[in-house]
Amino acid sequence: MSYFTPQGGLPEQTELITGRAIVTEAYTVIPSGALRDIVTSRLPGFTNTRSWILARPIAGFATQFSQLIVEIGPGGGAERPEQELGVEGVVFATAGELTLTIDGETHVLGPGGYAYLAPGAPWSLANEGAEFASFHWIRKAYEPVEGIGLPASFVTSDADVTPQPMPDTGGAWATTRFVDADDLAHDMHVNIVTFQPGGSIPFAETHVMEHGIFVLEGQGVYRLNGDWVEVEAGDYLWLRAFCPQACYAGGPGPFRYLLSKDVNRQVRLTGREAVR
Repeated sequence: MSYFTPQGGLPEQTELITGRAIVTEAYTVIPSGALRDIVTSRLPGFTNTRSWILARPIAGFATQFSQLIVEIGPGGGAERPEQELGVEGVVFATAGELTLTIDGETHVLGPGGYAYLAPGAPWSLANEGAEFASFHWIRKAYEPVEGIGLPASFVTSDADVTPQPMPDTGGAWATTRFVDADDLAHDMHVNIVTFQPGGSIPFAETHVMEHGIFVLEGQGVYRLNGDWVEVEAGDYLWLRAFCPQACYAGGPGPFRYLLSKDVNRQVRLTGREAVR
């Protein structure tokens, strides 16, 4: 398994100004070639760190989550990365080693390492190695429900979770699920979807869930609204609710991506809690 990690830099001055970036009312595609030094941001509370902000809530588009790629240099990190109350998160490591401390317990995440960070949980991050460390950080405002307790923080890895084949696909399409899909405490799932060569989503999914999709490995062709778009490792796709979507693996090896989605909540119409 491999995990694409951006390297930054800038194109040569002799290169043509071409690319595959797309922004529409239904979806956005940010190709790997757009992840350059000039578009990085520093993060409050972090040292020796830069980030690529891939998604943030935008009125009329996707509103449920944000997603960043964060790169921490040797000796860098943050004692309090999450500074907003009521926000849950997922950290997925792609390069180097991250020292993650949650509720006083320390873990080391290498490539493929995964951590769910419950809202309100105290946690910190550090790069104690000699190489740069990189990870995805998906954040969402947690939506509590009366009678359902908060989910607990946990740490696992891609290598430690067995992908679940989708029904009637012969294993051509499988999903690595890091939380139980029936656990209503979780209102956000961040999974890894894998297609073997020739595997596909053979219908246009059209649903309420917003998506962030980062291609970790391989190549594919994605149906987005009415368009077919070629994508490869390092590309990011951002989909609003009800954007029709389908895909097929288009390269000689597995096509794998990190997928986030909002789940398990009733549609709130008034913005107020129910009358007791």
